[in-house]
Amino acid sequence: MKVKSFLLCLICIFCITCKENTDRKVLRLAHSLDTNHPVHKGMERIGELLEKKSGGKLIVQIYPSGQLGGERETLELLQIGSLDVTKVSAAVLENFIPTYKIFSVPYLFENKAHVHRFHDSSIADEFLEKGMAFHLKGLCFYDSGSRSFYTKDKEIKHPSNLKGLKIRVQKSNMAVSMVEQLGGSPTPISWGELYTALQQGVVDGAENNLPSFYTSKHYEVCKFYSFDEHTVIPDVLLIGKESWERLLPRERKWLKEAAKESSLYQRELWKEAEATSLSAIKAAGVTINYPDKKPFNLLTSKIHAKFQDNPESLRLLKAIKSLK
Repeated sequence: MKVKSFLLCLICIFCITCKENTDRKVLRLAHSLDTNHPVHKGMERIGELLEKKSGGKLIVQIYPSGQLGGERETLELLQIGSLDVTKVSAAVLENFIPTYKIFSVPYLFENKAHVHRFHDSSIADEFLEKGMAFHLKGLCFYDSGSRSFYTKDKEIKHPSNLKGLKIRVQKSNMAVSMVEQLGGSPTPISWGELYTALQQGVVDGAENNLPSFYTSKHYEVCKFYSFDEHTVIPDVLLIGKESWERLLPRERKWLKEAAKESSLYQRELWKEAEATSLSAIKAAGVTINYPDKKPFNLLTSKIHAKFQDNPESLRLLKAIKSLK
């Protein structure tokens, strides 16, 4: 009898567990960043908030460090419903949602306060909805700082210093155009392959924000970082349209709230990460310089002309600038 009772208890526990698992929804989130990156920690925050808001009924399972592919691959997985959520740079997203090209306009934002005003604005909400036509629903923007050039063998104090240099850029037509106008040779390479490409001399340098430069350990190869701050390209958290439509109204509400709260939390992490990264790369022997931005701005100003024939993009571009 004792054995039968024990087996009956096991069956009951198994049934309860199965019911709990059935009641629980798991959102699979994949991205290409290191787990020490402040944006990754922002996404971890979503998981914590969602579990709390839903009473454990809606949770997030994160696959970091490119486990499920690079940014383009994860976006494609979202579109076909094989993945639920991902984080990508707006520069990569422009290849899927054309309006996002606006974020690759050099010197679009004046300062950090201007960036955050945009993140909190109704204009940002417009951008987040733009992807629905492409099976991608935006959830929030994450602060990813300003992008600057870093190189292996020489400082970039003026655009003329870029002449003849192969500079890694994201797979973005706007990024390619920007480096060309500054006199460099743009070379699109995936983020996961960049360290080796720098090490082997496939490229002479790259451009990115300071925490990414540090957490990727690119400072081990590149000993010059120039704060020209040519672009401020946010990271975007997205859910696939198919996954979004599977969620109940209350689950969508929890997710949107968690994403917004995580965005505010991530801003503080980013601020800390920038200070930590700057101190660390200086200690590692990286030469830092702050070039005059005017020559960079002047040479890339032609990029604005790309939007003159697109009234909707021009409207959004002017709306962002008006927030300063």
